[in-house]
Amino acid sequence: MNMSFALTTRQVRARQKTVTRRSGRRRYRVGQVIQPIVKGQGIPKGGHVEKIGGPIRIVDVRRERLDAITAADVVLEGFPGMTPAEFVALYQNANGGSGRQIVTRIQFEYL
Repeated sequence: MNMSFALTTRQVRARQKTVTRRSGRRRYRVGQVIQPIVKGQGIPKGGHVEKIGGPIRIVDVRRERLDAITAADVVLEGFPGMTPAEFVALYQNANGGSGRQIVTRIQFEYL
């Protein structure tokens, strides 16, 4: 299984990101091994997915409000120096929804 990191490719390549938030209910589970990729949709016919390094393993999955993000989690998302409110605005700009929406928080480790 692949997971796209189109907006945070640089952070994943540098292994600075160990948490990601996703809209909707996803069926990720602890222990699952996933390949990070740059982009998973909109690839032209005959195109290939670009892998980002090696695989990652899911270590924690939970559902929470987007605006419940802590300053520590903003750093784990790969954005040190950004406030939780700035992260919420960035997420909303990229994915839509409100700060009160429920998202899936996925923590992972690099293998």
